[in-house]
Formats: sequence, C-alpha cells, structure tokens
Amino acid sequence: MIYEYHFLIALLVTVMMELTILFATVRYLFKINRNLIPDSLLLFTGTFCSFSTLPYLWFVLPMFIRTYSHLVAIGEVSVVLVEAVIYYFVLKVRMDKALFFSFICNIASFLAGIYLFSLF
Repeated sequence: MIYEYHFLIALLVTVMMELTILFATVRYLFKINRNLIPDSLLLFTGTFCSFSTLPYLWFVLPMFIRTYSHLVAIGEVSVVLVEAVIYYFVLKVRMDKALFFSFICNIASFLAGIYLFSLF
C-alpha cells in the first residue's frame, strides 16, 4: 500500500480514536456538561486538531528528521503540545486539562495506529 493511502487510513483512525477519547474524557472523566462545551464544539475541535497536526507529522517532519525513533519522539511531543494549545484556546479549559486531553487522545491514537499497521 502506498504511503498516501497509509496516511488516509491513519487520519481516519486518528480522528475516530481521538474524538472518542476526547468525548469520553470531557463528559465522563471531567464531567464537563454540554452547556459549557457543546458537542459540536468538541467535534470541531477534535477533528481540527487531527487535521492540523497529522499532515505535518507524516509529510513535513520526515523531511527534517530521518531517524524513525527521533521522528516519533519529537513528532508526538510536538503534536501533544500543539493540540493542547488548540484545546486551551478553543475549548477554554485550563492548560493542565488541555495537556491531559491532548496526551490521552494522542497516546490512544498512536497505540491504535501501531496495532493497525502491524496487521499490514
């Protein structure tokens, strides 16, 4: 399968995983109700985060970082930080919550991606 198809599958999996985790974390772990953060805003923000960071992780960073382990380490940390900033400003939550949302969402989608691509 060519790289671009892998990317599209990764994007789909990432959006699905991160939205699921984001909704579960916001609604059930932190018990933030729909009056404070509507479902539509969560849906937009989670999708926006994935679409904003994954292309850079797959297409831009590999041009500058050749070692896969370095790419994963630098890329994933960068993605968590960028998405946390987006959560902070769009969802208007404290930075510690934004970092938690971002970390949990990204670790779940990263592990799902590792599992999924091990099947190919």
